[in-house]
Amino acid sequence: MTIELEYSSSMNGASYLLFELKQVVKLKQEGFSTQEIRRKVVDENLFQFENRGRIKRTLPSVLKRAYVIDSNLASLMTNGSIEISKVINLYAIMKTDLLFFEFMDEVISEKLHNDDYLIEKKDINLFFEAKLEQSEKISSWSDINIEKLKRAFMQVLFESGFLKSRQSKELGHIIIDEQIKEYLNRIGDARYVRAMGE
Repeated sequence: MTIELEYSSSMNGASYLLFELKQVVKLKQEGFSTQEIRRKVVDENLFQFENRGRIKRTLPSVLKRAYVIDSNLASLMTNGSIEISKVINLYAIMKTDLLFFEFMDEVISEKLHNDDYLIEKKDINLFFEAKLEQSEKISSWSDINIEKLKRAFMQVLFESGFLKSRQSKELGHIIIDEQIKEYLNRIGDARYVRAMGE
């Protein structure tokens, strides 16, 4: 399923959310409708958030990500290793967040393909400066919003396994299971595999 993407800063309230996505994917596999999933997540606090308001902020992003995960990937996500889940989560984030996909494709993938294993503040700043010039929508965002987005992007890099530690500038490759790689290539999503540094 293809979603026409526009630039969005929704990652500010919903960066990685692997645990939450797995909960929703399981419910989707069990045949629950979007409305039922929404109700269940809120009523039963399936995300285990102390702040109920946070559920309402993150749920739209999680549902959108679950929507791009087909039954094959859903099965791999719920039955596979944590590494497999992380790769599928990263794929779903890129597939539903155009700006983050472009960041992965234009910055991270390029660095990894060029054996440059350092991500510095200037790399992120240059990326955002270019996007501010290219997009009226992004240039309308506040500086605070953009700073938060930069932090959210780094958080996703860390939780996906690209960064050695939360404070680290050192990049590394993540391990992408062959069956995921082959499957994404087969369904026409090779660009996401490449964006992950393959």
